[in-house]
Amino acid sequence: MNRPVVNESSSLIAIDGGSTNTRVWFLREGRVLGRASAMVGVRDTARDGSPDKLHTALRQMIAQVRAEQPGVQPSMVAAAGMITSPLGLAEVSHVHAPASVEDLAKGARRSAFKEVADLPFWLFPGVRCGGVSSDDVSQTDVMRGEETLCVGLLASEHGRPPFTLLNLGSHWKLIQVDGAGRIARSRTTLSGELIHATQTATILAGGLPGGKLERLDDAWCEQGMGELRRSGLARALFCVRLLEMEGSGSPEQRMSFLIGAYVAADQPALVQSGFLKPESPVLLAGPGAVAKAWQRALTSAGIPARALADDEIESAFLSGICQLAQQLAV
Repeated sequence: MNRPVVNESSSLIAIDGGSTNTRVWFLREGRVLGRASAMVGVRDTARDGSPDKLHTALRQMIAQVRAEQPGVQPSMVAAAGMITSPLGLAEVSHVHAPASVEDLAKGARRSAFKEVADLPFWLFPGVRCGGVSSDDVSQTDVMRGEETLCVGLLASEHGRPPFTLLNLGSHWKLIQVDGAGRIARSRTTLSGELIHATQTATILAGGLPGGKLERLDDAWCEQGMGELRRSGLARALFCVRLLEMEGSGSPEQRMSFLIGAYVAADQPALVQSGFLKPESPVLLAGPGAVAKAWQRALTSAGIPARALADDEIESAFLSGICQLAQQLAV
């Protein structure tokens, strides 16, 4: 299989494809020349039973960023995330943990998608931890996309190995990178998706704000954490309904209560499993209010935590995908 010529002066198109959102960048010498995004992801393929919507969005975004740089010819498209799942462009098998940068590059797959762009596509794999049977499912986990973010963080001042990353997207994923810079293991919950479902598709919807909460109310978040510990998740969520009925708090304050309940629901199992411990600082990547809630919970437990800014997260992902692309030429 032909390997691309990729170096620090090369130009390429980078894609981060998720469940609900897809982002595209035009990069040259590691610098962003153009960017585009669309609220389209593999969830649309699952719902529609066809990848047409995803293909159309990718074709339009790639054409957009290329049109902004008419004199620059990219050498390839480098893609990571859920776009390499069976619901994306094409399935790329996970590599098994512990996984190094070299392992991820070796697991990459070259493909052509003429209906999307007239460039070679390199799809980078995710990482699987543990086995696949029901007997060891508690030790099993998978990721697609977060491994690329970890690769980029390793090259930054924030990601000196070993380190722990808590990525707070539609799934909440805690990842441990070992002293050798390999992705060692991970643990995922559906809490981000459950928050969205609770916020939009339950009786609580009318008493909560629409969209993501940017500013957390610390006091209401603490109340949500406390109610979870007293009563469990289902009862804590119903308390949001009771607060609304009594006219107590604003929609944003009640949302802070709800986020606090979900954080407190996930934290004990992560501590018990050894993913969270005082001697292991945690990097947080995700929406402002959720990251702040986790930072508050971890700090209270004696675990140092730092929330990464949006530009730091983007920069780390793009650094990671460029490093993986450079490995292809080795």
